[in-house]
Amino acid sequence: MDELSALLQDLDFNAEVFFSGSLCGLEVFEEQENTGSLHMLKSGSMTMITEQGHQLTVDKPAVIFLPSGSQHRIQIKELTEAELVCANIQFQTRQKTTLVDSLPKFLCIDIEQDEVINTAAQSIFDEAFNREHGRHLMINRLCDIFILHILRYVIRTGIVELGMLAANTHPQLAKLMQALTANPEQPWAVETMAESVAMSRSKFAALFKDSLGQAPMEYLTDLRLNKAKQLLTQDKPVAVVANAVGYDSPSSLSRVFKQRFGITPKQWLKDQVGG
Repeated sequence: MDELSALLQDLDFNAEVFFSGSLCGLEVFEEQENTGSLHMLKSGSMTMITEQGHQLTVDKPAVIFLPSGSQHRIQIKELTEAELVCANIQFQTRQKTTLVDSLPKFLCIDIEQDEVINTAAQSIFDEAFNREHGRHLMINRLCDIFILHILRYVIRTGIVELGMLAANTHPQLAKLMQALTANPEQPWAVETMAESVAMSRSKFAALFKDSLGQAPMEYLTDLRLNKAKQLLTQDKPVAVVANAVGYDSPSSLSRVFKQRFGITPKQWLKDQVGG
């Protein structure tokens, strides 16, 4: 049995479409316990704003899925309309820790960039905007299947990248993410990161972990080590690499490198060259 089937064999969820048609202006979607939110944009443009302050604008067919169903708003520009299908996804209580909590705060999928998602979405749009008999039951069942397609997509593409999307669309976190990526060697600490986004340490740490699935310093370590790998393959001495990625000595870099990968930088480079 594959991993997704094993995960879902004892789980159950149900989709309930509550809106399909043209939307304009501002709509607020309240949080509901154990209920996710699914918004499928057929045409037009919209901006989603979460309660944490993430802002995401889409102007092409797309899917936005908030697994935890936290409060959010959808803003449609004045004098324009967007064609949408909106559904609530009811999860069982035990699924919150086994499934929902393992997903990013929200997912945004460009329908046109994934053939499987595109085909599934078009089936939902056909049912939603054509008044056939049994439409309500059919569209709900199609949305059930669509959630499985989303879970497959997450496995296929990787959650880390999707978590980065959440951070990069947050007004406060976005600039910090750019700064960390550009200058991982700086003497960053959780306190200095929090100060740079004008947040308390605890609030910042919680938001960061919530958005990316990693603690701030864990994420910074990954950035530094990835940059170290790039420099090592450019024949830079370990001492130079250590300084370039924020470690005060080659031994400090080697210690962290070995903790993360099980081998020293020199051993890793030897394996790369040997390969």
